[in-house]
Amino acid sequence: MRNSFIKALMEQARQDERIFLLCGDLGYSVLEPFAEAFPDRFINVGIAEQNMVGLAAGLSLEGYTVFCYSIGNFPTLRAMEQIRYDVAYHDTNVKIIAVGGGYAYGPLSTSHHTTEELGMLRTIPNMVVTAPGDPAEVDAMTAFIAQHRGPCYMRLNKAGEPRLHAQPPALMLGGIVPVRVNHGATAAVFATGDMVGYAARYLEKSAPHIDLYSFPFVNPIDTAQLAALAARYTQVATIEEHQANGGFGSAILERLHDLLSDGALARLPAVRRIAIPNAFVGSAGTQEFLREKMGLRLDDWHATLS
Repeated sequence: MRNSFIKALMEQARQDERIFLLCGDLGYSVLEPFAEAFPDRFINVGIAEQNMVGLAAGLSLEGYTVFCYSIGNFPTLRAMEQIRYDVAYHDTNVKIIAVGGGYAYGPLSTSHHTTEELGMLRTIPNMVVTAPGDPAEVDAMTAFIAQHRGPCYMRLNKAGEPRLHAQPPALMLGGIVPVRVNHGATAAVFATGDMVGYAARYLEKSAPHIDLYSFPFVNPIDTAQLAALAARYTQVATIEEHQANGGFGSAILERLHDLLSDGALARLPAVRRIAIPNAFVGSAGTQEFLREKMGLRLDDWHATLS
């Protein structure tokens, strides 16, 4: 995903001289092509993520579209105050990019796990919060947020993810992307971020009759599309590499209940949230190991449908 991001950003930068990239002393072997192609629009700020976000807000007020790039929790949890006051409050044109969402840096333990930021950021006014599901969605989302006026956040996994879409999907703000759809299916998985790839592999092998939708937008979510899906399916599982409290599954439940109370839905589907229990993981290990340890799998929910 990170390689897809930098290639897509360079394409946008060739077309728009306002695009500026900041990094927090990382991205080696990834960001060099941008730095070499656009040396006047790249700064390595150093290990100073809060300063990076403040600098980004200032550059934005001078007319730039500024991308801040760092590892998972550092440009988000560490800089949440700056995101809230400098970026979102002033509605600046700053894009926070976090590589290594969830447990992607699992061997480095809790200090490098990024499992709360979606919930925190989606509560901040003016913030568009995104988590593309594969490199094709990263291509599309990078172009989208580069052209969208206002604060955005994009969570990336890391590298090596397979493409689920032959071409980058067309994205509208809050849009939902179908990955696999069967005629007459009554159950579906709603996934965000790299859990879309996990869900696609699981369903292809074990449950080809269940549909899958990627939610590259965690905030906002298109309510008309969501209402149509809720009316279509009786059983839904949401899956995310994030704490259960306040995350993607919570956002789905909130919007579904709002649709019901507003009269836009006649009934609610049965929804199972699959997310990280609201606890720190006490182990270090690979992303796959930590996902399994924390129960991020579809088989238990799938078993209840049989």
